[in-house]
Amino acid sequence: MGSAQAKIKGRPGRKPVLTADHGVVLTSIVQELPRSSLDELTRELNRRCALNVCSATVRKALEQAGIKRMRPTRKPAERAAVQGGKPLRVGYAERHRREDGPSGMNTDLTDAEWALVADLFERQGGRGAPARHERRVLVNACCYIVRTGCAWRLLPKSFPPWRAVYKAFRGWAHAGTFELMHDRLRRQWRDRVGREPDPTAAIIDSQSTRSTAQGGSTGFDAGKKVKGRKRHLVVDTLGLLLAVTITAASVQDRDGAAPVVAQACTKVAGLKVLFADAAYGGRCAQAIEKTHGIAVHIVRHPGNRVTGTWQSAQQPLWPEVVAKGFVVQAKRWVVERTHAWNERARRLIAHHDRSDWAPVAWIWLTEARILATRLATGFI
Repeated sequence: MGSAQAKIKGRPGRKPVLTADHGVVLTSIVQELPRSSLDELTRELNRRCALNVCSATVRKALEQAGIKRMRPTRKPAERAAVQGGKPLRVGYAERHRREDGPSGMNTDLTDAEWALVADLFERQGGRGAPARHERRVLVNACCYIVRTGCAWRLLPKSFPPWRAVYKAFRGWAHAGTFELMHDRLRRQWRDRVGREPDPTAAIIDSQSTRSTAQGGSTGFDAGKKVKGRKRHLVVDTLGLLLAVTITAASVQDRDGAAPVVAQACTKVAGLKVLFADAAYGGRCAQAIEKTHGIAVHIVRHPGNRVTGTWQSAQQPLWPEVVAKGFVVQAKRWVVERTHAWNERARRLIAHHDRSDWAPVAWIWLTEARILATRLATGFI
């Protein structure tokens, strides 16, 4: 009996799944993503080392390495600095002023801007009666509407009749001309700033915007207290648009992520990393990684107390003190800046269209308009 017990006691156990090399990789992951959840660390370890371990194994490895999760503390009376002490600039500078175009409005495309995209709108050959209105004038009318937010019937008389402008806008929107216009200018701008034509990293976010009495698919966003629609955007690290979808405001971010991410992956096949906020974590991130094979990194606020911050034994083990209020997060707030760019166009402040395709076309036109100005003037 004693010899049998000795044999069982001396029998070697199962070989550990995580080796010392895996521990080094896990430590580097924690240093890169200190505010990630345990499941996110597990998925990242499995991706980098081609493993299939559970979160319990990773938690045990973290404990053995002396890495603990510390909850931050906040100082209620202290708030974070917004712009690093720099004076806040409000309003337009002189370089933002535009001269009036042929229609008498400063929203018209200049000659340099029109030369970048003219071939996309001009009719190439074909049969039929000649066009009654110049394509450039029709595009200028669309730019005026999206910038000022006026109704179709209130289009100034210096432009063609509003029915002709609306017919042209609808045809270009259904043909994807505004999207083609933006994609061309996006590649040109990325080339000018020294980037590859197609990005490998992207950021996703949504924005709830109120609707008007025109109707259409609307809902209520209980978190933002907004009744209207929601824009789901995927942008690159420069804030340039890659994909956009429109849903009712009642659609959760995690439910609206699949279509817009699929659209972005179809357009840019080389996407490898997607940055998102905590609303896209959990099963949503797992589904995106499984379907498209891209890594989803959740960027959390430094003061969040859900996941805390991972700290090793070599670091001072005390709670991190975080100022209460706005904290700039380099990756996540790129898309927030894109939302601010879109809100310069007053047509996008609220949803005035009953259809679902028109708001998408307005966003593509607004973003393309910004890029055309950058390329023509050289200003960012």
